[in-house]
Order: sequence, then C-alpha cells, then structure tokens
Amino acid sequence: MPNRKFDITKITDYLYISAWPVDRDAKEIEDFGIRLILSMHWFKPDRGLGEPPLELLWLPVFDSPIPPIPLSVLQRGVEASLPVIEAGGAVLSHCRAGRHRSVLMASAVLIAKGYTAQQAMQLIKDRRAAADPDIWYIKSRILKFEHFWKENQR
Repeated sequence: MPNRKFDITKITDYLYISAWPVDRDAKEIEDFGIRLILSMHWFKPDRGLGEPPLELLWLPVFDSPIPPIPLSVLQRGVEASLPVIEAGGAVLSHCRAGRHRSVLMASAVLIAKGYTAQQAMQLIKDRRAAADPDIWYIKSRILKFEHFWKENQR
C-alpha cells in the first residue's frame, strides 16, 4: 500500500478526525500541531504515534450498539484533551474509518468546549464527508454525553 493517503480532516483549529493512522503518519500529524491522539479502536495503535511531541491515549472500544461506548471513556478522552487544547495544541480522534467512534469522541470534545450536541454533530458532518454521527447508537451516546457533561459541570 505505498500510495496510501492519510485520511485526516480538520474540524476546528484544535480538533481533527481521521481514519486509522500508522507510524509513517506521525510527522504529518505533528505538522498539524496535533499533540494528543485519541485512539478509539480495540486494536492497539502503532507505537510511533506516541513518540514525543505526540501523546497517545488508547481508548479501546467496539463500534457496536451492544455494549454502548461508556460515557467514562468519553470523559477520559475529554479530560485528556482539554489541557492540550488550552496549551495551544490540537487533538486527533481516530478509529478505523473516521466515521463513528472518532466522531463520537470529537463530539464529546466539542461539547466540553461549549457546543451543543446538535452543533457538534452538524459541524463534524459539514467538515468530514465520511462522518456519520446520525447513526442511532452514536447519536444517542452524543446526546447522553451532552447531558452527562452538563450535569457533572455543575
């Protein structure tokens, strides 16, 4: 697969979504100003994606309605992301295809940054053609996370 092009989309200045990155994508990821990679796949990501200045947080989950992706996993990703963003860095959320799990995590980050769930989903759909936040089991988790985040910020 020598001609493989890395599939990455800028959502905001501080947030990107991609399909599965590999070691050779690390330099390109770094060049975008990304400092944290949130890996939302049950396969362990390539080690080179966690080499400084990149940090890698592996959050192994399945793209399936059963079991649903735990809100605690989303919270963990958001809590790792916010300090990176506040320090001026960007965050990359990825899964296998950049359609569901990565979109869920990116939506959670946007919600933590003040977007509503609907605004987050629309922004992601507008920026990333492959994104599918409207599939029922992803959308329901995004809406649940919005409620969870608001409740826990009081």
